[in-house]
Amino acid sequence: MKYNARSTARAWEKVSQSFFNISNSRGAPLVSVDRKVLEHDLRELLDQARISDYCPNGLQLEGRPRIRRLLTGVTASKALIDLAVELDADAVLVHHGLMWKGDPQVIAGFRKERLQAALAHNLNVFAYHLPLDIHPELGNNVQLGKMLGWPSDRAVGEKGLIRIGTLDTPQRLGDLVAKVAAVLGHRVQVEGADDPARMVGTVAWCTGGAPGYVEAAALGGADLYLTGELSEPAVHVARECNVSLLGAGHHATERCGVQALGEWIALRHGIEVIFRDLFVAV
Repeated sequence: MKYNARSTARAWEKVSQSFFNISNSRGAPLVSVDRKVLEHDLRELLDQARISDYCPNGLQLEGRPRIRRLLTGVTASKALIDLAVELDADAVLVHHGLMWKGDPQVIAGFRKERLQAALAHNLNVFAYHLPLDIHPELGNNVQLGKMLGWPSDRAVGEKGLIRIGTLDTPQRLGDLVAKVAAVLGHRVQVEGADDPARMVGTVAWCTGGAPGYVEAAALGGADLYLTGELSEPAVHVARECNVSLLGAGHHATERCGVQALGEWIALRHGIEVIFRDLFVAV
């Protein structure tokens, strides 16, 4: 099914209150989809078997066999799971799931609380990490570029995680930073080549926590590299490579992928899909 992304380039005012809902028909009985059918469709769409990752992608926790209402969010936090219960959702779909490689084998503390809440209400939990970052239509990186109006000419770096594009007309760094802040509703930290009057012709970006890719962005010809979180080593690399390094928020830069995927699911299967932004300032 061909996905036509709708424009999401709008200011994220009051992001902690944002709420996105797609329903098959107002007031009509909810359509449902078999969990196995949805799991198969997402596996094929996101090509998850081809991508090595730091976590299991796909269905992480099995719940009800049929899904009428799906809640999407960035992270499978206890708060999101509790919200799914409150909304009578049958499944949760996130970018950051319940389990990661290297996690303790003993399930205790906050991990127990999350699982216990989901199991008690027979919730399905789907999670897609790198497959959702790099998808060429629905991925976090491509969707963020669309929101910012940046051209996505090519993918470089590990697994093609970095997107690079040349602007139609070079722009002042200060203007680009202001637009990023307005679109994401998040403060933008600027390091490296940080003169607001600096002209930027080529931009690169990778959502989430990817400061270590600043060198690859520089080698790819970027004047500016945007990611979610910054690190001390990356700041020095940016200074020495004369790259403008932007940190726009891990959470803030990774809201768009799950929303686009939720739209795709709603359009394909007719089920109700709700996005809820449980804002995190990092």
